[in-house]
Amino acid sequence: MPAMVKNEAKSINEFENPSFSKKILNQTNSPQSVCEMHFSRRSPSTSRSFGSESDWSITDSEFYHIHKEEMERGIKRDSRAKGKTPNVKPPIERKSDNNLLRKQNTTVATRVIKPKSSSIGRSRSQSQVENPKESMLDNAELGPFLLKQARDLISLGENPQTALELSIQAMKVFEKSANGKPSLDLVMCLHVIAAIYCSLGHYNEAIPILERSIEIPVVGEGQQHAIAKFASHMQLGDTYAMLGQLENSIMCYTKGLEVQRKVLGVTDPRVGETCRYVAEANFQAMRFDEAERLCQMALDIHGANGSPSSLEEAADRRLMGLICETNGNHEAALENLVLASIAMVSDGQEVEVASVDCSIGDTFLSLARYDEAILAYKKALAVFKTHKGENHPAVGSVFVRLAELYSRTWKTRESKSYCENALKIYENPMSGVPSDQIASGLVNVAAIYESMNELEQALKLLHKALEIHSDAPGQQNTIAGIEAQMGVIYYVLGNQTESYNAFKNAVSKLRATGEKKSAFFGIVLNQMGLSCVQLCELNEAAKLFEEAKVVLEKEYGPYHPETLGVYSNLAGTYDAMGRVDDAIDLMEYIVVVREEKLGTAHFDVVDEKRRLDELLKETGRVRNRKTMSLENLLDVNTYL
Repeated sequence: MPAMVKNEAKSINEFENPSFSKKILNQTNSPQSVCEMHFSRRSPSTSRSFGSESDWSITDSEFYHIHKEEMERGIKRDSRAKGKTPNVKPPIERKSDNNLLRKQNTTVATRVIKPKSSSIGRSRSQSQVENPKESMLDNAELGPFLLKQARDLISLGENPQTALELSIQAMKVFEKSANGKPSLDLVMCLHVIAAIYCSLGHYNEAIPILERSIEIPVVGEGQQHAIAKFASHMQLGDTYAMLGQLENSIMCYTKGLEVQRKVLGVTDPRVGETCRYVAEANFQAMRFDEAERLCQMALDIHGANGSPSSLEEAADRRLMGLICETNGNHEAALENLVLASIAMVSDGQEVEVASVDCSIGDTFLSLARYDEAILAYKKALAVFKTHKGENHPAVGSVFVRLAELYSRTWKTRESKSYCENALKIYENPMSGVPSDQIASGLVNVAAIYESMNELEQALKLLHKALEIHSDAPGQQNTIAGIEAQMGVIYYVLGNQTESYNAFKNAVSKLRATGEKKSAFFGIVLNQMGLSCVQLCELNEAAKLFEEAKVVLEKEYGPYHPETLGVYSNLAGTYDAMGRVDDAIDLMEYIVVVREEKLGTAHFDVVDEKRRLDELLKETGRVRNRKTMSLENLLDVNTYL
């Protein structure tokens, strides 16, 4: 049993606290809302009005500015409350988005009806909104006027509740003007309402608003409708992401990408940007194969357009490097990261180059090229100290990397020294640093202390990180990961009750955020099952192992070591419950698979065979051996 615990602890480390090259949350994603990409991917030829139902029009860049500002404000408020990224994410590279925005308009600048600038005029109009008459809804020009006032309040950062009321009244006007027909003005108004709800932290209220905005546009009516539907899908994906519901978020992003590909074509550069964005979301959700596929699509689009090395391509290569590193393809990772670094150097992106150098150092570390890793880390460290300051979390992240390197090379004193340097930064952060970055740093340091078997210190740091996040809605997956890691440590320390409670909290959060199908969820279920076994709760343990078995069979397949480990735990539980026949069936399968994959002399195979023989003796049964042909036994192909 202790061996199983050790293996599972390692698995949880790798998934929720991956090596630093794997942290898309901390290295590659931008805190910007995807709305920045919504309206940057519009055809420059579309100069017609976004909605022709009224004389009012708002340019896409204006709406983008407000929507982006509100979504970002929502993310920042969420970060302050919890103290990701989803999860706040430093950018891979998005420098060209503003240029694209200037190029691509979806609305024509028709007559804008502006409110009077006097405070008297404003107060009068607001009082009309508070007590609207039915006849006012017949005035088609009132909708744009009300929405303009709401936008003014948003841009000033004043009274979001009043802005919400104004935009809701505008929505009613647009609804009446549309008279049941698809209205793109109404779609835009719904986008603004949803953005305000998000800025207030009311994400669940924003979701039905955005779902309605998806239903209104008719793609067959033209490109404007397709663009509106695309924007709705992507904004809904952002909202789900802020709730930590990554599965729903990715589903929305994927639908948006499909719409965009149909309208713009599969090789349009704007499609490439969306591919990268959706790839980042898949990477964050640990769907590495899908992330790699989408990232390769983005790179292929660069090649199809014959564009020279650009910052966009550098961003794609940086992401591809991180994906390859995660998948264990270290040489490919190094190649992509070096190419990304070269492109960024030529553009003078010194700080971004330092971030890539950290990833290059991570790859060297994976390849056991320690001297080269140290050089890459120290090069990045010098840049961060110069440009960000001695006490910036970016400096702390490099200290943590160096601590991990020295821990791997058994230089405990140096490792602890770098851990202490990092903790000085995280425990006394600079003003203005997002609290989630501090929490992430504490979790990383805790993982190193855990690897050095200083479990109490690791537990102390994890508790601090948990207090910072403080059950914020957008951080549920992150909190679940921390609680799962605490559960592992409690298990190793022999505190089974605390271990069970920590795993139970983690599982409930993962269920609530729709992560019931992820491999990490299966691993946490397995660990919780082990805690139940120690507490003699065999029925609950069996249910947990059975659920973990289903999840891991789907995510990893039946031959993966993690899946086989769950089979073994389930067989042991069945045996303890008196379900010996079920236990024997599982053990026979495990032994056959391990013999085929590892050979008959492997110590894992010997141990599993011993357990199977004991079960067979108890029941008087004989092992069902798989018959093999003479050709397989002789392995004649090796002699050809």
